[in-house]
Amino acid sequence: MKKYIIYIAILAIGLVLGYVFFGGPAEGSLSTKDVSDMSDSDREQSQMWTCSMHPQIMQPEPGDCPICGMDLIPAETGADGLAMNEIKMTENAMALANIQTTIVGNASAADGNAMTLSGKIMPNEEANAVQASYFEGRIEKLNVNFTGEEVRKGQLLATIYAPSLVAAQQELLTAASMKESQPALYQAVRNKLKLWKLSESQINQIESSGKVRENFPIYATVSGTVSQKMAEEGDYVKQGQPILKVSNLSTVWAMFDAYENQISQLKEGQKITVTTNAYPNKEFEATVSFIDPILNTKSRTVSVRATLNNKEDILKPGMFVTAKVETSKENATQSPITVPATAVLWTGERSLVYVKTNPNEPIFEMREVTLGTKNGDVYTIVDGLKNGEEVVTNGTFTVDAAAQLQDKKSMMNTQGGKTTTGHEGHTGMGSTISNEHSAKASHNTRLEVSSKFKSQLKGVFDKYIELKDALVKDNAEAAKNSAEKLLKNISEVDMKLLKEKEAHNHWMRLEKELKEAATPISETDGIKKQREHFVPLSAHFINAVRTFGIDQKVFVEFCPMANNDVGAYWLSEDEEIRNPYFGKEMLNCGSVMEEIF
Repeated sequence: MKKYIIYIAILAIGLVLGYVFFGGPAEGSLSTKDVSDMSDSDREQSQMWTCSMHPQIMQPEPGDCPICGMDLIPAETGADGLAMNEIKMTENAMALANIQTTIVGNASAADGNAMTLSGKIMPNEEANAVQASYFEGRIEKLNVNFTGEEVRKGQLLATIYAPSLVAAQQELLTAASMKESQPALYQAVRNKLKLWKLSESQINQIESSGKVRENFPIYATVSGTVSQKMAEEGDYVKQGQPILKVSNLSTVWAMFDAYENQISQLKEGQKITVTTNAYPNKEFEATVSFIDPILNTKSRTVSVRATLNNKEDILKPGMFVTAKVETSKENATQSPITVPATAVLWTGERSLVYVKTNPNEPIFEMREVTLGTKNGDVYTIVDGLKNGEEVVTNGTFTVDAAAQLQDKKSMMNTQGGKTTTGHEGHTGMGSTISNEHSAKASHNTRLEVSSKFKSQLKGVFDKYIELKDALVKDNAEAAKNSAEKLLKNISEVDMKLLKEKEAHNHWMRLEKELKEAATPISETDGIKKQREHFVPLSAHFINAVRTFGIDQKVFVEFCPMANNDVGAYWLSEDEEIRNPYFGKEMLNCGSVMEEIF
């Protein structure tokens, strides 16, 4: 019995020792493993994967980007403690998007008191001349072959067969034979020929030769450039009928358009500095010589003219120029806060900028500001910014797009909060924002305007779509022609239809910026340059459609790879992605970001 008790005791002690040495740690190890597994599982469930080139792509597991096929990378989790109007970006995203910031409040006094006007070179009408035929007849020979040809004073321009001069020469020869007996008649016949611009030597030659000439020359009375041929060889011209129009381009006019709010800062005799893209490092000094007393009621502008010396013949009529006008410094005691136009986003009546709130971290805050006057490419900020604050001046649209994708407040989502549904509603290879988000985005403040104005804006929109489609098809020539039509339609919009001051002022600014963006497209055959200018054109057009409406549903679409990976928007009549920034190279790259009704 003792023997069994000893065995049982040894077994119990062994079990206790086994539990102490093996059971506890084993159990502890199991518990630790469970916790670790749960942590990893939670992390895997919360970890999202995105594309470095298309941040709108969010998937719960790794794989390939459905747009470009690149490997997806882990997406950063949202930073805690950020307000709904704040967004945090990575340094890598900042570099890829070329986001640049500027500290405001340090604008120079010169920039703060300079106004910029846009215009073009025109011939100096005071130096224009018309070469007319001094007698009736048929042009036998025209020595000027094309417009733009240089002519010099005294140069033979044309030879004309003149029946009336044939008869006058016969009279001269008859009167010459009787000049001793009838000197008055003889002198009257000679004077008659002089009225037809025949010189003394020509008349004496006819008289001495005794022969009648059938063809007579016409000589240039001025030097200059032929700006218009008004007759062709073989034409029958009447006495005094113009044959050529000659412009002396040693001086030219620079004609500028000044808006109503700029007229008070302009006066005749004011010094201006003129520059042109053709000679970016050259400045031309001039003086305002004329301000049109009549306002153009359609564009709400007056013409401002300056005369430029063009002895070197480098300024060509039709060339676009920009003038910097020094304005009054009465209000220069308080240096205004100014920002580049690229820093400002417009959404209806609101103007927004993104401010970098932490100098050491890429955290940006959306801020609503009140704009003052615009001088060139710079806006004066009346309210909303403080001296020394750091503002995004390049890549503003990209920051706003990132805010939309992170469900933060943005120009198209005034409330913030989650409104998207991931990849719902694929269009081509891109993704579409949900109907809920589209509905919210379309609730931005819209200005009430007449249906007639909307109809005219719709006509402009149709030409914009025509231009967009040309870029989609990689057709630079068609894009150039469409841009010309677009400019024509913009100019034909009747601003008098806008009764409210706010709508009137908003369109006045938009009209100028639309023209500034569309004009370079109409002047170049290079599709790369056309697409660069299509970026601001689209941005301003989106603003116009949001603000005024065109009684039609349109889609705002976005490509993050356009504009050197900064990203760019465009408008479309349908959901299907057709990328105007890449054409057939990446036709379906992009996403529908908003629907405007």
